[in-house]
Amino acid sequence: MKIRKGDRVVVLQGKDRGKEGTVTFAFPAEDRVIVDGVNVAKKHQKPTRAIQQGGIIDKEMPVHVSSVAILCAACGKPTRVGYRFEGDGTKVRICRKCGGDL
Repeated sequence: MKIRKGDRVVVLQGKDRGKEGTVTFAFPAEDRVIVDGVNVAKKHQKPTRAIQQGGIIDKEMPVHVSSVAILCAACGKPTRVGYRFEGDGTKVRICRKCGGDL
């Protein structure tokens, strides 16, 4: 999976199309990510020892990784991720549109 925690992404499809946010969690086994402020669902929470206050809370649900595109820091456009190997053998993610580092 080419999108990691902390990446700035834009949603490409669904009810939140066009929204931007930061990836807070990544689940590579399921090919899903949680983006803050995107795909928010209402959850009826019962009061427990850990949570004293019950009620209806907003919970961010995961979206499929194919539904989001990473935003390039250099050109500011949604792009695909490519790779380049440096001289010392390190792997660097690059923007497919402008070639800048991500």
